[in-house]
Amino acid sequence: MAEDSFDKLYELSLLYDFYGELLKENHKQIFEDYILNNFSLSEIAEERGISRQGVHDSVKRTSQKLMEYEKKLGLLKKFQETKEKIEQIQKLAKKYGVKQIYQLSLEILEEL
Repeated sequence: MAEDSFDKLYELSLLYDFYGELLKENHKQIFEDYILNNFSLSEIAEERGISRQGVHDSVKRTSQKLMEYEKKLGLLKKFQETKEKIEQIQKLAKKYGVKQIYQLSLEILEEL
């Protein structure tokens, strides 16, 4: 169960990296505090002067919005597919001793 929760948090943080700038500033701040900074709902509610339920609803809506963006645009999926292909190139380059290709693939990965 904890692993599923961690995977979900990891996915949400990646989605936020791709689509966070599309969110309203208030939603971004609450989402960052809860997902990225690991603040409790109560801590965020107290700091912002809103209810704990309000914070929960905001995080839930923001998470859904991020998943909708991914469903429509697919940037995270494309990124992950590109990364996997580059890793395959690296394995082949290493296997066949082609250092230039391997080095180029490292540079591409760093730029992603």
